[in-house]
Amino acid sequence: MENAGHEVYWFDVIDSKQKVSKISWINQIVDWRLRWNYPGRYFMKNKFPRLYDFVQKFNERNTAIIFEHKLLEIEPDVVHSFEMQISCLPILSVMEKYNSVNWVFSSWGSDMFFTQQLQISDFLRNRTLKRINYLITDCFRDFEIAKKNGFTNQFLGVFPGNGGIYFEDRIMLPVSLRKIILIKGYNNCIGKGINIIKALTKELLVLMKNHEIIVFGADHEIQDYINNQDRFKEANIRINLRSDFIENNALLKMMGESYIYIGNSMSDGLPNSMIEAMGMGAFPIQSNPGNVTEELIIDGYNGLLIQDALNYKDIERLIKKALLDPAMIEKAFEHNTKVIKERYDRDKNKIEIIKLYESISKI
Repeated sequence: MENAGHEVYWFDVIDSKQKVSKISWINQIVDWRLRWNYPGRYFMKNKFPRLYDFVQKFNERNTAIIFEHKLLEIEPDVVHSFEMQISCLPILSVMEKYNSVNWVFSSWGSDMFFTQQLQISDFLRNRTLKRINYLITDCFRDFEIAKKNGFTNQFLGVFPGNGGIYFEDRIMLPVSLRKIILIKGYNNCIGKGINIIKALTKELLVLMKNHEIIVFGADHEIQDYINNQDRFKEANIRINLRSDFIENNALLKMMGESYIYIGNSMSDGLPNSMIEAMGMGAFPIQSNPGNVTEELIIDGYNGLLIQDALNYKDIERLIKKALLDPAMIEKAFEHNTKVIKERYDRDKNKIEIIKLYESISKI
């Protein structure tokens, strides 16, 4: 949206308290939540969390009240919320009060598919979908879910959550020179990276002996598991903890050198990291929650689908299948680098997104 002729405001709903230099052209509303950022606040938060929570009940301003104040001050043509739990539900009552203001909602990840696990009630989800004027999703699955749960207004299309990707051919190696097995290590109630690691049996590690295994975004559970299993002692494996931030350009370069990319989760939309990996030529092995991943991957043709994120034996079978079929990986490289770039090129999406906002503001 930069230099597109629009005045853009960003209400940082989680209030990270600092402006972001990367988007300095945007009017950024930050540092609004705390009434008093008192000395020793972080010490209290870490050492006395219950006391901290009690104090914060009185010290934190109400999101809806502050947002309403900014809404009346700015008088925007469009309000655009990204992610339901964080940026829709806290302002829902305000948007219902000012029903004439156009409201766009971008759903991604688990917004539609994993609502119960995210503790979003059916009532609040459906109430939000009823108020939303325009919907954008990162996959077709979530549009169908939204329709089944009360959304009857205008669907603006499927766009990646990050708006698109700058793919750089100059940092892409040919398949024959790729020596990295790249694993997304996110591991929580949704991400199940630990089951990929459990799938790496002695037999698989032998098949991978000429590759470097890189686990990025890992947590300490994965690190401890690898450190405590004898079979990994001789493996060429590198762990990047989630706390060790990797610049996106560095991650793309890594993907451009990767032979296979593996991601596994209980819930997701179309994962940006998978899209990036495919566009950079890595062969994808990816979980398929709610059949979403098969919107991009034809199983056995341009990737492999994990149908049970908890079944590490099946993940082992899929990794082995990929390693023993270099012809499949070569064909997938040709298909994915072409199709993904056509669909997710950032410059191409930028034009469509600007048109999208202009069409709304004229209604």
